[in-house]
Amino acid sequence: MPYMKNGKRDYKTEYEKYAGKSEAKKDRAQRNKGRRMMVAAGKAKKGDGKDIGHIKAISKGGLSTVYNLQVQSKSENRSFSKTKNSKMKSEVSKRERSRKK
Repeated sequence: MPYMKNGKRDYKTEYEKYAGKSEAKKDRAQRNKGRRMMVAAGKAKKGDGKDIGHIKAISKGGLSTVYNLQVQSKSENRSFSKTKNSKMKSEVSKRERSRKK
């Protein structure tokens, strides 16, 4: 974790440096909106342990529309290669690349 002190997560610093920024708030609102849309459509349920993934990532300009969302397992949705700055290298995960071959 990037915001750690003595082995414990520093939530205050994390909020000041990232989570409290207007861009992070807008992205979080997009993710929450997507989850609500999929629950309303009956494709996801509260507490089902699944993630709602964006086909085109929010960081790459994707929006939370029904056509850009998919229900995925947590491991599948979080398996993207990232740069040092925590930005996605590619929109296709290693798992999906290996399936295409």
